[in-house]
Amino acid sequence: NCTTIVTVMPLKPLHDAGRLTRVIATSFQAVSGAGVNGLAELREQTLAWARGETIVPRHFPHPIAFNLIPAIDGFEPNGYTGEEMKLVNETRKILEAPELLIAPTTVRVPVFTSHSIAVTAETAVKITAARARDLFERFPGLKLWDDPAQHRYPMPIAVEGQDDCFVGRIREDLSSANGLSFWVVGDQLRKGAATNAVQIAELLARS
Repeated sequence: NCTTIVTVMPLKPLHDAGRLTRVIATSFQAVSGAGVNGLAELREQTLAWARGETIVPRHFPHPIAFNLIPAIDGFEPNGYTGEEMKLVNETRKILEAPELLIAPTTVRVPVFTSHSIAVTAETAVKITAARARDLFERFPGLKLWDDPAQHRYPMPIAVEGQDDCFVGRIREDLSSANGLSFWVVGDQLRKGAATNAVQIAELLARS
């Protein structure tokens, strides 16, 4: 799952260093995650709005232009969507942490490409913001963009076409002694799909 891959990139070094105990993740997912129909719908609705025409949703259940839809995939009996449960189950599997507590919310946003995730992560061993920056900077496939004073932080339009994921807005959680909050963005068409396929093929070739 594209969203899971982007989310797990910064979680992995934190888990290795301090053992994750709880994760709260809210994703802001681009329309390209819904395929060509999603891309076309955002373009068409944006043009319709500019012309003063009525926006009629077709692919999504509500207008996506200038809107947020807090539901991706169908709803499960527990109140979470299928996409949210994928994030839970796949994150646990990748990190080999079946007991990890994860609270997900997935949101479709009027962005063409790149998924963004706001994450708060708690660890058994405290990791400071400075230590987290060091861990992120050293982790392959993850780039640190974290200079808020200079308005430097990851954004969908800035990372489009990049193979790496980008993390910033790193800060210690005000509500938890062992918590960290951060923002991670990745072009899911690259990192979540094409790039991962190439990396897996390379790994198999070496094995």
